[in-house]
Amino acid sequence: MEQRHILICGKRNSGKTELFNRLLAACRMPVYGFSTGIMNTREDGYHEIYMFPAGQTNGLCTDENHLGDCNMKERTVYPEVFNTLGVKLMDAKPDGIVAMDELGFMETGATAFCDRVLELLDGDIPVLATAKAGAPEMGFLGRVHCHPKVARYMVTEENREALYEELLRVIESWNERLGR
Repeated sequence: MEQRHILICGKRNSGKTELFNRLLAACRMPVYGFSTGIMNTREDGYHEIYMFPAGQTNGLCTDENHLGDCNMKERTVYPEVFNTLGVKLMDAKPDGIVAMDELGFMETGATAFCDRVLELLDGDIPVLATAKAGAPEMGFLGRVHCHPKVARYMVTEENREALYEELLRVIESWNERLGR
């Protein structure tokens, strides 16, 4: 089966989001989807994580886009935000691409969100996504990592620039295919 989607994987601080944003900037078609970001680190060591429209790295932080809080050991997740805002942001049309930064373990309890991600991966609208590396055989994230239409790329600090050049050619082919 032809691989139609790009999945950028890597360890924490490997440059996944940096590479994702550079590729997103080269897209000349409409972009649907989401970006996530840590917007606040509290005194108790927890990071507040929020969801925004794709390509937007910050903005208004409210209960409607607050995905959860985590530290290095524990997390609190609000699956209803994935199932409402996340699904809404992935309401894509065939004239563009779906961008997802980043897929991880927080959304595994958000059934509607996970189903929408997998539905998009089954489809023909191009997907550009990032995901945490590790344990790809497990659950939702494993299904994303191993999806037959996904071409998986591991990014490291050493290969990031070469990977950008390689994936830029794919983005340019998407631009051409969509008449942009």
